[in-house]
Amino acid sequence: MSPADPSPALRPSRGAGISLLRSEIVVLFRRTRTIALLGALALIPVLLAVAVRVASDDSDGGGDGPAFLGDITRNGLFVSLTALTVAIPLFLPLTVGVVAGDTIAGEAGLGTLRYLLVSPVGRVRLLLVKYAGAALFCLAGTLVVVVFGAIAGAALFPIGPVTLLSGQTIGYGDYALRMLLMALYVTVSLLGLSAIGLFISTLTSVPVGAMAATIVLSTVSQILDALPQLDALDPWLFTHHWLGFADFLRDPVVWSNLADNALLQGGYIIVFGALAWARFTTKDILS
Repeated sequence: MSPADPSPALRPSRGAGISLLRSEIVVLFRRTRTIALLGALALIPVLLAVAVRVASDDSDGGGDGPAFLGDITRNGLFVSLTALTVAIPLFLPLTVGVVAGDTIAGEAGLGTLRYLLVSPVGRVRLLLVKYAGAALFCLAGTLVVVVFGAIAGAALFPIGPVTLLSGQTIGYGDYALRMLLMALYVTVSLLGLSAIGLFISTLTSVPVGAMAATIVLSTVSQILDALPQLDALDPWLFTHHWLGFADFLRDPVVWSNLADNALLQGGYIIVFGALAWARFTTKDILS
């Protein structure tokens, strides 16, 4: 299929775009693979809470473990925070890389891409719909970690008012709001990776290759960010602000990290979104 403009009868319509978005979301979250990925993310805080519970029982009240262990045993609400810290360097990027890498390459691999383009949606709108689905998965995956962390923490440990990093104590409602803000921060942090995965997905019809490349780039960026010899690169790496959500545990909240992170991720979305558009709108679709 050539990238020529569609006939008037097949020009994109708003209704067709909304219908495609709805269909994309339903299909994405009904897939066994997506359910398995979300299930794996849910297991992270559960296993973490169980491990800390067992370790605390075996230690007879000793304080030899990591610092976070004592925080969790004193207040189960810290399970969500700890699980988010554990998940964002590896597990969340891994699952997001799978979903984002599959956006276009998965359709091409199944032979359904050209049939999607026959509908009056258009290539640009299809790209936007696929990216929206990946972005929604970022939010869903992050919320799964937070919610299951809260459930596991409340089930296995005592809960109570939370002491912030700045020393103040807050109640349940305020902490729940801050955890929601942390989840939104992490979601924003993953949007740049999703845009990279979308672009890579337009380059191939082999979804596994696109997934692997996206995950590897995430790992490489974190390695570069950890090397002091390459500090000059840090402000340009999409992983640089990933752990900045701890600022929401201060009073007052430090918003500068969120602004810098949003600006950085927005730049990656624009650059790799443009690359995906340039590639996809000029690509001959053969499958």
